[in-house]
Amino acid sequence: MQQERHSLSRREFIMATGFAAGCALLTEAARANGGTAAGDDNLLAGVSDIHIHAAPDSRPRAINELAFARAAKQAGYRAIMYKSNDWSCHDRAFLVREALPGIEVFGSIIMNRLLGEKVNVHAARQALKTTGNLCRCIWMPTQDAAYQCAHERRGPGIPVLDAARRVLPEVVRVMEICAEADIIFATGHSSPEESCLLARTAREVGVRKFVATHVNSLIWTMTPAQIDRIVELGGYVELCCLPCFWGPETPLPFPPMSPAKLVEFARIAPERTFLSTDMGQAGLPDPLTGMRDAIGFLLAGGLPRAQVEHMVKVLPARLVGLQ
Repeated sequence: MQQERHSLSRREFIMATGFAAGCALLTEAARANGGTAAGDDNLLAGVSDIHIHAAPDSRPRAINELAFARAAKQAGYRAIMYKSNDWSCHDRAFLVREALPGIEVFGSIIMNRLLGEKVNVHAARQALKTTGNLCRCIWMPTQDAAYQCAHERRGPGIPVLDAARRVLPEVVRVMEICAEADIIFATGHSSPEESCLLARTAREVGVRKFVATHVNSLIWTMTPAQIDRIVELGGYVELCCLPCFWGPETPLPFPPMSPAKLVEFARIAPERTFLSTDMGQAGLPDPLTGMRDAIGFLLAGGLPRAQVEHMVKVLPARLVGLQ
């Protein structure tokens, strides 16, 4: 019931901010671009969402990993990848696959304080040795990132650069590990400027799947010039649905992003931009609802269906190693 109230609140917000016309004409706009209405479950067929939060975790989650995998399979998803800010989830992905054949389930690992006070090269190596070979992303620090800790004035965090703004040796080694295994190296909660520096080094090292994370979110929001720089250096850009659903009446009381702004971000570097939800937080719409609505926003905003499918089906699947 609480989840339904929050979902309704977001729709009411959209109506109030002037995007109502686009949402009201969603069916016509989507069909004009070769698509379907947002309420059509076929909209999710073939989707790969590679940034999902689920239980078990150290924070409240709306759904657990096995239950969400079942729901995603039923909706027609091709693949999902879980992310936990504290715990590894590539090992649990193996068990979810055993219990639920028929959907590609992957996990990842984050270089937060649970793994030590600096980026942990040994943890990265061991993650790639784990049964099933299902760790498809190594994230730089998130909640424990030096940039976020400084912004929130809560003491030193885990750095990715030294005092001279050079990428730290342990970060370079993790990049090399990602390059050797051909998996994602993601910026986590590094600053936009740090992410651009990381992208330059990643290119030198030979990382083929460098991802600048949630470039449309809060203090990690990138300018068009910074996004272009990431792409010039061979990286990929992740947009997230989550900012369109948080707000004053939710557990994440940040100023929400209008669907029109999401469309604007999607137009900057379409060939290298993909969409994730970054959802699963308790008290917010579930990731399936978030993805379905966000696809609808993009289609209603005038993006061609081919571009939207590239964002939610082609690129994320490629990044986790699916052909």
